[in-house]
Amino acid sequence: MNIHEYQGKQVLKQYGVAVPEGHVAFTVEEAVQAAEKLGTPVVVVKAQIHAGGRGKAGGVKVAKGLDEVRSYAQELLGKVLVTHQTGPEGKEVKRLLIEQGCDIKKEYYIGVVVDRSTGRVVMMGSEEGGTEIEEVAAQSPEKIFKEVIDPAIGLQGFQARRLAFAINIPKELVNKAVKFMQALYQAFVDKDCSIAEINPLVVTGDGEVLALDAKLNFDSNALFRHKDILALRDLEEEDEKEIEASKFDLSYIALDGNIGCMVNGAGLAMATMDIIKYYGGEPANFLDVGGGATAEKVTEAFKIILSDQQVKGIFVNIFGGIMRCDVIASGIVEAAKQVGLSRPLVVRLEGTNVALGKDILADSGLDIVPADSMADGARKIVELVS
Repeated sequence: MNIHEYQGKQVLKQYGVAVPEGHVAFTVEEAVQAAEKLGTPVVVVKAQIHAGGRGKAGGVKVAKGLDEVRSYAQELLGKVLVTHQTGPEGKEVKRLLIEQGCDIKKEYYIGVVVDRSTGRVVMMGSEEGGTEIEEVAAQSPEKIFKEVIDPAIGLQGFQARRLAFAINIPKELVNKAVKFMQALYQAFVDKDCSIAEINPLVVTGDGEVLALDAKLNFDSNALFRHKDILALRDLEEEDEKEIEASKFDLSYIALDGNIGCMVNGAGLAMATMDIIKYYGGEPANFLDVGGGATAEKVTEAFKIILSDQQVKGIFVNIFGGIMRCDVIASGIVEAAKQVGLSRPLVVRLEGTNVALGKDILADSGLDIVPADSMADGARKIVELVS
């Protein structure tokens, strides 16, 4: 789950991470009032959307006076911001962060992630702050330094100091940087983050070490124990179909294609999307109904797929181990009758109760195309939507 920058800074502030003073604003008048409250000669007006690259897209403005704050707020609120992470459709700006300006001397990068290769939390740092870390990794990988953290003892002081010196934090500010890194790590662990990214981390003219930006991403599987974080969820930033899927514990991600997919198991779902592309089609979604889905769950999954107007056909690919093929078949028939099946549907069933599942589909009276294998099903649905 993602949250906005201003929310991330509020969370980090609880752990002692230094952040600039700022306030959220939903209207132009609130933006002006927030700037008045800050009382600084320079104010930064920042669009709040769940995407990076806002600065390059014109979503970050530096205002010198209340008139400029008002002008920038009017410009940004309601604007559709297109960045490299939003896709061409962009995202509408519905809230702003009004933040005090800083006398920036140097920008750095600090990030905390879970490294699958080591199975540990890793803190990364670079003196190439303000740039996408992917660009740094591609062009100057030697400028990225890492500290692998032992989960039993956490980030040690010597590790934080080593990282601070490696990215050339001024010597007189190393202790502040160490305190910053340790607080960031503690927030990452306590709140079950999957990413905690500060880009840029800045040192200022008056000797402060601040998080000028903050991106926090949380493990959705752990949200049950973080009601405070769940309360920060902004549903307007999420796809409606993905929100609906989450209500039924379905793993759904919308894509840009026209072939809807319903599969059980993440690995099989990935393979299904791959084989659709192999035969020249484009998947419209990733959808894993899980191993223990009920007929109701399958029905809802089917409805979610059909609610996407770009979907021209559907491929159901089920391997019944824990999942029973007759349950899937009953769910498909029920959903098709409820929403009215008007698009091609190819179903491949294999595994537990497969004969019963195929009988349910055959006796339904619906126009369902059976498939003997995953490849056969992918080929048939691609031909049908073409």
